[in-house]
Amino acid sequence: MGGLNKGVGKVEVTLKWDPSPIGAPAHDLDIIAGVYGSEDPFGAPAFLVHFGSRSPDGTITLHRDSRTGQGFGYDEAMTVELDRIAATYGRVVVGVAIQQGGGRRTFGDVANTGVLVREGHRDLLTDDFADLAEATAATVVEFTRDGADGWEYRQITRGFDADPQEFAAVMGAQQV
Repeated sequence: MGGLNKGVGKVEVTLKWDPSPIGAPAHDLDIIAGVYGSEDPFGAPAFLVHFGSRSPDGTITLHRDSRTGQGFGYDEAMTVELDRIAATYGRVVVGVAIQQGGGRRTFGDVANTGVLVREGHRDLLTDDFADLAEATAATVVEFTRDGADGWEYRQITRGFDADPQEFAAVMGAQQV
């Protein structure tokens, strides 16, 4: 927690998965964050953060990007410094997309997937995408500005059948 305020301040989102079988195209999963304006929290994202990018103000950074899942534990990591995000932004949605370059792959095709959202040493949520076996992308967590108390979070595990670019365009849409 940041200071004496309720809510979350700085979180880390980490992602893991097992490499593809020998001879098969690599499984490449990516963390994507969409940041939405306070005036239009379900509209188009003000900006996206994903592999090869960071937020314009440096508050969201992908500091580990794995293209194969090879490594120990969580291979990909993104830091979101909510307590530093400008007041013009009121919502951040974080999701995971599977690259589709080697043919259509779903979470059910990728072994040992997992996402962990932590603040400091406190686990806020974990998921293994088991309920989304047919999805190619999924939202994981939503952070919303809560007035003077800072930011609140809630798990929003929702599957999509979309490539990473399509997913980034619709991941923050309001659920009907």
